[in-house]
Amino acid sequence: MNKHSNWEKIGIVLTIVVLIAIIVVSNNNSADTSFQTGLSKVVMPIQKLFSSIGSKFSGNDAEYDSIEDLKAENEKLKTEIEGLKTEKEQIAILKAENKQLKEVTNLKEKYKDYTTQPATIINRDISNYNENFIIDVGTEQGVNINMPVIAEEGLVGHIISVTDNTAKVQTIIDTASSLSCTIQTTGDNIIARGSLEEGTELKATYIPTTAQLLQGDVILTSGIGGIYPKGIIIGTVQKVVQTQNITDRYAQIKTAVDFSKISNVLVLK
Repeated sequence: MNKHSNWEKIGIVLTIVVLIAIIVVSNNNSADTSFQTGLSKVVMPIQKLFSSIGSKFSGNDAEYDSIEDLKAENEKLKTEIEGLKTEKEQIAILKAENKQLKEVTNLKEKYKDYTTQPATIINRDISNYNENFIIDVGTEQGVNINMPVIAEEGLVGHIISVTDNTAKVQTIIDTASSLSCTIQTTGDNIIARGSLEEGTELKATYIPTTAQLLQGDVILTSGIGGIYPKGIIIGTVQKVVQTQNITDRYAQIKTAVDFSKISNVLVLK
């Protein structure tokens, strides 16, 4: 029995004392009946008061037990939630790894006529004038300078330096980059260079005066220059800028590759 039930005991004892007093008074013939009635009216509320107080504390005990149960349940739920978060994170990691494997597999299948080396970008060297990055393969994996680098969407760039297990790639959007291209619809050759205007644009110049270059035309590697094989997609023409002298006209080419998002590439050996 807990300490709060002591109130009930006190109430019972007081009630007994008062009842004894009533009995004594009742046995006394000289006692006044009205006094007995008044005494009873006093005793009953007192007894009810102490009983209610005892019941209240008993109820508090039950409520206290209920709160403890809720706390325990809350801790259990927190543990379960943490477990679900961990499971969700593991699923996300597996999905990312699966996506990476699919990208590499698709790339290797697309360029199956070449000897290739899959690679992952591990560092980026980006400034207002340079757009280069480091990949996790080098001479030990058979990678050398001037080897082309591609992504699933198209041409990325070429290797400009190597170590045993890393290589530096100069992208086609780097301002120092220049490559020979072909207009797919006409077969005319043009030169595309990295541009400061946009991170995904090239500037096409040396457009033949007879070439019909239109918005939406696909631009491919020409195979001229000894670095890039012929026929790799570079991008599409976004805009042709006419000048007073037709020999000075140029075009803006949007690259097929989104260089802000790529993480996996393929080196063509």
